[in-house]
Amino acid sequence: MALPLVVAITGATGVVYGLEVLKALQRLAIPRHLIVSEMGIQTLAIESHLSFGDVKALADVTHNVKDLAASVSSGSFRSRGMIVAPCSIKTLSGIANSDSLNLVIRAADVTLKERRPLVLMVRETPLHLGHLRLMTAACEMGAIIMPPLPSFYHKPETIDDIVQQSVGRALDQLGIDHDLTERWAGI
Repeated sequence: MALPLVVAITGATGVVYGLEVLKALQRLAIPRHLIVSEMGIQTLAIESHLSFGDVKALADVTHNVKDLAASVSSGSFRSRGMIVAPCSIKTLSGIANSDSLNLVIRAADVTLKERRPLVLMVRETPLHLGHLRLMTAACEMGAIIMPPLPSFYHKPETIDDIVQQSVGRALDQLGIDHDLTERWAGI
């Protein structure tokens, strides 16, 4: 059986990234463990027409963000890594400071200590020096900082085209094969 991927959705704008990661993994038959922060649930209600139940249905296992005894909180839980999409600055701060305040941060901390890939799709702009220092600290610990920035060489025609390109690039960081986006072939 394939190792699962831990997916976290936090309270930054851009829950569509987390939703599309879950959908892509489901199509690829990759097991999904989901954690949604309290603010992630609120942002989901603001930014989508899906209920929390709809989102939970995209995962194989959903963990309560307050359950620090969940399987994903231990290094003995084997996974292929973790993606936080979107990643709020509050979550980035917790990860950068190893502050296991909730299960998203604890699972990310475990991912780093076990030397597994951790992709943080940080959603904030503009950035001040404190944000940049948090990104640097997380990167120095092994996290992959990947704000979902669009590319245009594939000539996107819809918002979904832009979202899929960012989701595809995030999955690339985890070594997951997909066909979500056109790859650059040169001039």
